[in-house]
Amino acid sequence: MEALLHETSAQPIYFGAKLMSSAQFRSLFQEGMDLVADAAAYLDGEGRDDSKRLNRAGALAYSVESMRLTTRLLQLASWLLLQRAVNEGELSAEDAGSDKHKIQLSPQDVATNEETFGLLPLRLCELIDHSIRLQGRILHLDDLLQRAEADVPQPVAQRNPVAECLDALKAALAREIGEAEGS
Repeated sequence: MEALLHETSAQPIYFGAKLMSSAQFRSLFQEGMDLVADAAAYLDGEGRDDSKRLNRAGALAYSVESMRLTTRLLQLASWLLLQRAVNEGELSAEDAGSDKHKIQLSPQDVATNEETFGLLPLRLCELIDHSIRLQGRILHLDDLLQRAEADVPQPVAQRNPVAECLDALKAALAREIGEAEGS
């Protein structure tokens, strides 16, 4: 009889949870992590040599844009890692929601004018362009997730006539038992 008391109802499938556990998210995650590794390898290796060959304006632009690239990639990697932690059950969605506010996902374009940007090494420009495209995709995905979370209906207590009948029977039986013991 106890099994009859448990309510079962169809649960909605939430877009965010479905999308974040998809192959597309895993691919996006891998692309983001690969881009972080590629940028780090370039900036710590060949990029150092490239920056030394630039004139003063180019060196300043290199410094600004490499710092912006690093900041952009750290934000994207943080967002991706947070989403993956939720997917893998390492973090609850509620905890992620509070931690998420610490990640500043905002559109960040190139700060250098077009002429000076043209002086930068080709590999740095490729990394910057790739990071901006990835950032656009992640911002779009984050927006979709936020809108989906806002649309999640709040659970409404539903009337369960069977449970109500069982509760009434239990109460009646309890009264009967109580009266029988009292006699």
